[in-house]
Amino acid sequence: MRSVLGIDLSTQSCTLEVRSVDDFSVVARSRIPLASTHPPVSEHNAEDWWRALAQGVRQLAESTDLSAIVALSVSGQCHGLVPLDVNGFPIRPVKLWNDTSTTPYLERLFDRVSRKEWAERVGSVPTAAFTVSKLAWFIAEEPDNFAKTVQIVLPHDYITYRLTGRYCTDRSEASGTGYFDSVSNSYDYELLAQCFGDLRSWTDLFPEVLGPSEIAGYVTDEAAEILGITSGIPVAVGGGDQHVAALGLGMTEGDVVFSLGTSGVVITMSDRPVSDPSGQVNGVANVTGGWLPLVCTLNATKVSDWAARLLNVSVQELDQLALDANTGEIGPVFATYLDGERSPSLPLSVGVLAGLKGESTREDVALSVFRGVLAGLLRGLDSIEAHGVDIGGRVMAIGGGARSAAYIQFLADLLNRPVSVINEPEATARGACIQALAVYRHQDVSTIAIQFPPTISRTIQPRSGELRWEELKSVYLPVAAFAGTQNRDSFTQPDRLRR
Repeated sequence: MRSVLGIDLSTQSCTLEVRSVDDFSVVARSRIPLASTHPPVSEHNAEDWWRALAQGVRQLAESTDLSAIVALSVSGQCHGLVPLDVNGFPIRPVKLWNDTSTTPYLERLFDRVSRKEWAERVGSVPTAAFTVSKLAWFIAEEPDNFAKTVQIVLPHDYITYRLTGRYCTDRSEASGTGYFDSVSNSYDYELLAQCFGDLRSWTDLFPEVLGPSEIAGYVTDEAAEILGITSGIPVAVGGGDQHVAALGLGMTEGDVVFSLGTSGVVITMSDRPVSDPSGQVNGVANVTGGWLPLVCTLNATKVSDWAARLLNVSVQELDQLALDANTGEIGPVFATYLDGERSPSLPLSVGVLAGLKGESTREDVALSVFRGVLAGLLRGLDSIEAHGVDIGGRVMAIGGGARSAAYIQFLADLLNRPVSVINEPEATARGACIQALAVYRHQDVSTIAIQFPPTISRTIQPRSGELRWEELKSVYLPVAAFAGTQNRDSFTQPDRLRR
């Protein structure tokens, strides 16, 4: 039985999914964990990704015939800066999207290019997550390494390069760099010169940007020997993880997806570009030729995991504590900026729990955790809607948090809309399989996505008499604003104790 392979290189793991080319059913899956990172400094060794992929393929070989794989595609965490030397070897560890140590270097760039101009030229105001922030740090702190760099690629691009020997990327990934215009589909070299001057020729430093259904290349003999797959099979262009997940979910214009993982993302679709000078909305490209206006928050399920440890309960017990609270009241309100925040860009902010009273209970605190995570995403959805994006379609939830009864019930309640949980535990790998099948069949990716829609595991209805977002918002926004004014350095050891 012929099959395709989808690869999802996330911050936490390398996940592989094999699907049949005939009915798109799952044939096999594997997942290899990656090293944990601890912001503000968050780095991976790119070679570890390749080793994880090889290990994951070996696991697949235990349950499926690798010679039946006829095409593959790679998706991955966005924004990370992978500098390569003349031989294609990584020069240093990769600064990942959640590395916020580059924030001061980004702030200096805004003295040269205003936020408004940035949004107009590339669709987004870069945050510390964007590649351009890592590039600013790299140039300032490691000029010798920068001088040795002949190609700067993104995480999924690096795996595609190791598979095919070709430097290339796609619109979705390029649009998250901070120096690519997804309307003209070109790098903005003038913007780079404004930021960094004429340190070098910028025109040969970045990978070629391919279209949604193009073939990135073919598996080389060397890669085939290492991985145990067939040489010469096509590799699709791939894309960013959230963008490819949207493809795997069959998103259309009007749909809204809440991705509840370590970080949180609210994702929409648009046939026109979105430009937000406030920096709240990332006007990035999607993997089908349009745009994917989204807002990414830095703290999602990591907050509920943290709260479960703090309250000495399991994550399932934390769910129940929250559901047992008096959910019709506002209660304590939590701005969940445990690792700072990305949207809005507040990398040095702290979490703030407000509204505690003598009668507040563990249940109330648990409730504030789930609502706090969701409130950040709902504020993001408000920003997207304010830019004229249609959000009146289906509401879907994916990610580890979608398995939580509390997250999904409170999301439905706050929105006062049904929320469907998609029965696709690996939506990103599924989307990569759609891309792989498209290049194998020589069809458009959208055609394949329509042919094989995902299944819904359950749909949760909003409850009557429950708190809605419009009510919570009036209390949450001032708390979040206060949290944004606090600097985490103020809560470390005072100077007099450091002597």
